Amino acid sequence: MESIASTALHARFLRGLETSPHGVAVRVGKDTVDYTTAHELALSWAGALLAAPGGPPTAVGILAGRSLTSYVAILASLYAGLPAVPVLADFPAGKIASMLDSAQVSALVVDEEGAALLGGGLAGRLGGLPVLAPHLDEADALALADVSALLPLAAGPDTALSAPRSAAPEDVAYVLFTSGSTGRPKGVRLTHGNMAHYFSLMDAWYDFTADDVFSQAANLNWDSAVSDLWCAWAVGAPLVSVSPHAYRDLPGFVAEHGITVWFSAPSVISLSRRTGRLVPGSMPSLRWTYFGGEALQFEDTDAWQRAAPHSAVVNVYGPTEMTITTHRHTWSPEESTRLGVNGVVPLGLLHDGHAELLLDEHGEPASDEGELWLSGPQLSAGYLDPEDGRGKYREQDGVLWYRTGDRVRRLAGGELVYLGRTDSQVQVQGYRVELAEVEHALRAASPVSGAVVVGVPVANSTELVAFYLGEQRSPQEFHRDLAPVLPAQLIPRHYHRLGEFPLNTNKKTDRLALTARAAELHGTRVPVPVP
Repeated sequence: MESIASTALHARFLRGLETSPHGVAVRVGKDTVDYTTAHELALSWAGALLAAPGGPPTAVGILAGRSLTSYVAILASLYAGLPAVPVLADFPAGKIASMLDSAQVSALVVDEEGAALLGGGLAGRLGGLPVLAPHLDEADALALADVSALLPLAAGPDTALSAPRSAAPEDVAYVLFTSGSTGRPKGVRLTHGNMAHYFSLMDAWYDFTADDVFSQAANLNWDSAVSDLWCAWAVGAPLVSVSPHAYRDLPGFVAEHGITVWFSAPSVISLSRRTGRLVPGSMPSLRWTYFGGEALQFEDTDAWQRAAPHSAVVNVYGPTEMTITTHRHTWSPEESTRLGVNGVVPLGLLHDGHAELLLDEHGEPASDEGELWLSGPQLSAGYLDPEDGRGKYREQDGVLWYRTGDRVRRLAGGELVYLGRTDSQVQVQGYRVELAEVEHALRAASPVSGAVVVGVPVANSTELVAFYLGEQRSPQEFHRDLAPVLPAQLIPRHYHRLGEFPLNTNKKTDRLALTARAAELHGTRVPVPVP
């Protein structure tokens, strides 16, 4: 079945199809699709896309919510030999149009949510892109046809796809958009070769089988969703989409579906702890747990490990630009807490086949602490807009490096520990402040269950603003707690209690939103001239 070339990402689905032809490939709520049906649908949809008026698309946009359509559409795009560009239907219309344009998307696959967005005015911004809308009822399809060029669901006899197309290692498999620290989406091109190296490591390290059940906590526009999807599909296991309602009782959801492999942002742990459901032994079915995308705290990790006593808990690290992950560290209460800094679990050791470089503030190589640069076979094909890559890449001795923007420390055994973002360092009264250090002090010295600290410009300086979870406390009480453990310049000036931290679509703490709120509350306001 893998005659299309083992380096093609979709060869992994063919492996799963051979193992579990009648097994569930994806479950979304009560809806399921099995491997054989998903394969046949993907071939049909791929043929329809390739037969689009004007010739085959350059890339396929998947404009959808959490639906079976979105998963099969990714498979169909790759079967057609085209890059998949997943975009959430709940993004603002202008943002979606800009993303699709930058990715040179020339055909869309939509579900009901995507179709509603097109009918609500987005279609006019896209210049009449051909649209495949497989699961719309007749009335909705007719309404969509008024604003979009609908493709027939089945290709004709001369254009039907009888087998998936192959792909070369340098061909782009996915375009994923990452907002980074600016909030402006940057499209990252990930190739079949990038994916082949990452998944070869996953296959070698972990004992996944068709008997596993994988969670899908992230939306399909995040790179951890790529890992979930193709690890599950390679072994013929089911993938279960995690609905927003599941977090009200996450252990109950895990038990209901028999989930054995979990991957999400660490914010999910504190979210689950606040429900009171994450208690020791509450998730016995889990075998493997992965957390990535944010700093993983000791206390949260310990709580998850106690709830999932049979699971290894792995902290993974890696920017989207380096294809999902480049480092890993397996939690050990004694060793991890000994090695970690600021209450954060170590990032771990570099993946095989890659290289890492630490640079000091002057851009010179450092032996044990500095900004992390990475290189290797998982280095992506770059950004859609070359301007986004300015200052992010560096060639040295014939090797191309990617600048992560993360400050790390290398330990004696080679593992890295996370110190913070280079752009999260702020100057307060001439004193360099590492925000992660202040957050750790708040969690350790004060009775709070969570803390995020941001810096806002005030007059000619910067003031620290702390957002916290827990009981209401006065600034004086916080100052009393923090004075013994922090220099005066590092103690926040302002404190705001929240019921919960804002999360982005992938359940990561939305620091940009908190920074904006702090600036609105405390930042310097430009006086308006009186006429």
